[in-house]
Amino acid sequence: MKEDDIIPENIKGIQTNTESEVELADEDAAKEFYQVVKNRLLHVNQWHELAGKASAEFSLTDKNGKNVERWAQAGDHISIDIPGPGTITGEGKDWVHIEEIHDENETLMITVRPASNPRNDRKDVAHFFTDESTSNFMIKRKGSKVMAAVYGRNEKPNTDTEKTVDKIRNATIATGAISGFSKLQWKALVEGLVKI
Repeated sequence: MKEDDIIPENIKGIQTNTESEVELADEDAAKEFYQVVKNRLLHVNQWHELAGKASAEFSLTDKNGKNVERWAQAGDHISIDIPGPGTITGEGKDWVHIEEIHDENETLMITVRPASNPRNDRKDVAHFFTDESTSNFMIKRKGSKVMAAVYGRNEKPNTDTEKTVDKIRNATIATGAISGFSKLQWKALVEGLVKI
């Protein structure tokens, strides 16, 4: 599996690449550590601890928005509580849907897309980016190295919402994310994922 085959193409909007890697003593040590990093990535509820106190808080839910304590699965949702005001539609949180999980040849990628809040009947996307955007969380082992990355694609502010206050909030947060907030968030996460 090649990265180009699973990372979506950037067609409209901004793209970001955030990576961190660590080199282990040898290939066997890297294989063992890859399993640790895989466990960390799939345990979404622990991302806040990995990224540090100033980061957003992530909660894994099933397709109906019920909190769950397990590895992430395709079809699940993640609620994101970022510092500052949240959307009305999202009930104070931003929401993404886990669209796909690729796991083969010591490469794991989770693709998430902004989504509506599964806890209410509103159909608006409850996220500061449009649902054309994706965040692609990848870990892989190559030789004695283990790498973690987040690839943002097609990132555009979500101003197509029913609530005017959500439009203003989303435009403000998305501009901040594009100008660097999300890069700092993802850098903290990828460094936490591969911390020995």
